Amino acid sequence: MADPQEVLSRRVQSALGAAFGPEFADTDPVIRPSQFADYQANAALALAKRLGRKPREVSAAIMEHLDVSDVCREVEVSGPGFINLTLREDWIAAQAQALLDDARLGVPEQAPKNIPLDYSAPNVAKEMHVGHLRTTVVGDSLARTLEFLGHNVIRQNHIGDWGTPFGMLIEHLLEVGEDSDQAKLLTTDPNAFYQAARTKFDESGPEADDFAARARGRVVQLQSGDEETLRLWRKLVGFSKDYFNKVYGKLGVTLTDDDLAGESTYNDMLDAVCDDLESQGIATMSDGALCVFLEGFTGREDKPVPLIVRKSDGGYGYATTDLATVRYRVDTLKADRILYVVGAPQAMHFKMVWATAREAGWLPEDVETTHVQIGNVLGSDGKILRTRSGAPVRLVQLLDEAVERAAAVVAETRPDLGEEDRAEIARKVGIGAVKYADLSVAHDTEYTFDFDRMLALTGNTGPYLQYAQARIRSIFRKGGVDPEQARGQITVAADAERALALKLLGFGPVVAQVGDLLQPHRLSTYLFELAQSLTAFYEHCPVLTADSEAERESRLTLVAVALQVLVQGLDLLGVESPEHM
Repeated sequence: MADPQEVLSRRVQSALGAAFGPEFADTDPVIRPSQFADYQANAALALAKRLGRKPREVSAAIMEHLDVSDVCREVEVSGPGFINLTLREDWIAAQAQALLDDARLGVPEQAPKNIPLDYSAPNVAKEMHVGHLRTTVVGDSLARTLEFLGHNVIRQNHIGDWGTPFGMLIEHLLEVGEDSDQAKLLTTDPNAFYQAARTKFDESGPEADDFAARARGRVVQLQSGDEETLRLWRKLVGFSKDYFNKVYGKLGVTLTDDDLAGESTYNDMLDAVCDDLESQGIATMSDGALCVFLEGFTGREDKPVPLIVRKSDGGYGYATTDLATVRYRVDTLKADRILYVVGAPQAMHFKMVWATAREAGWLPEDVETTHVQIGNVLGSDGKILRTRSGAPVRLVQLLDEAVERAAAVVAETRPDLGEEDRAEIARKVGIGAVKYADLSVAHDTEYTFDFDRMLALTGNTGPYLQYAQARIRSIFRKGGVDPEQARGQITVAADAERALALKLLGFGPVVAQVGDLLQPHRLSTYLFELAQSLTAFYEHCPVLTADSEAERESRLTLVAVALQVLVQGLDLLGVESPEHM
């Protein structure tokens, strides 16, 4: 299957070389969709000044050498020098037909790269809240998309599994019993366990044998590698793994235990990070702490902002761990491209970490690092979404409510289905609605969480797209045909047929663009536009009651391709496609 924009771009570039010389053959002709034709070439406007000629003269010269008769039925110069290109119906139909037997549906297979992808990153013994939703959903969609494009994606779930809080958590675990109901709260309500430990710590007296003193001592034992303390720590982490997996299973993401790469992973590397930075003269002592002062990073009154790699008490912070992480991902994982799907407020931190790593020689110039910045989820009041008490909204609670609301809608619209089928549809629709609402907006922007809007069957929502593919399945059931057996000869005589076929040809380029730009909302927008094209198609082009058998077979085949694209596209977003709606 050929991408129309790529085909036209190559043809116009060839004409540029023929008209003005080989040095112009690599000029970007800027092929864009147009309201006046299928596509428009804007090459003349950019070249006119360079050539000292009028844009329309440049376009006329290009037209003399432009050979697109096998692809376009009409080519004309318009306006100040645009070249309007209208594709041939038989060419469009042939390209759409080719999608039927293309398992990749026109998505190019890119040269494979090793891509560590850092996302989700909850904390051990703490609840996953709505703040974890976006990094998990966006990260998982990028992982799916990059893998589909042919890359080796190495998921890195950088969980918070180390540090001073584990002293009090281990002591609390010992007091309540490792196999007690209180300990099992870590798999269902980790915040309750954490808060109980925190309360004990805060209310503890000054005596040497009190809880707080024991907790501080336990931190020392943990950091020194005491085997019994490590065993208890592993127990805590194990409970939290069970909890994480319940949330990931409910959310339908691809993270597993094999993807866990928490802060503790890098403990043995931290001394070397500091020693190497100091020996290279990159890090220096300042007020008892080991710091890196980078050119260009200043704060108030133009004072340099330090990246603290070893605190004055000898402890290590996030910067040290993140530097060790970069070294590991480059040296051990052989990264070509490292992606961090993390909240936008961390932007400065990552810039400083990467600049330090590059100066130290740990991050080669040919290894790309990208912060996929994640914006906040807002409530109806325009503030960060929280409960009435001001606490972050529990992610499990939010997902359960989405499914409950979807179940109420399904019970009303599909009373003919059995209870088990309705429950399965409600799960797919509810979870899909939450995920799609997140993925349909740019990842670095804020959006307002609104169940009513998310679950609507109209507008740019997950349920609308799920319904679009379910409607196609319904057409095939009514026609007594298996979508996979639709193999009619596609024709695109009607305008709505033409528009739908053209939209289907855009799937591959959009997926490639998502992988290059790391912007899943572009795929969401494409799928929404595809669903709208289907609605217009149904309005003007009856499928099962078409005027002729050949027309019926053509339209069945066209919507069969649309079904494949919708299902594959939703899957790349991590949204399931129910058989019924």
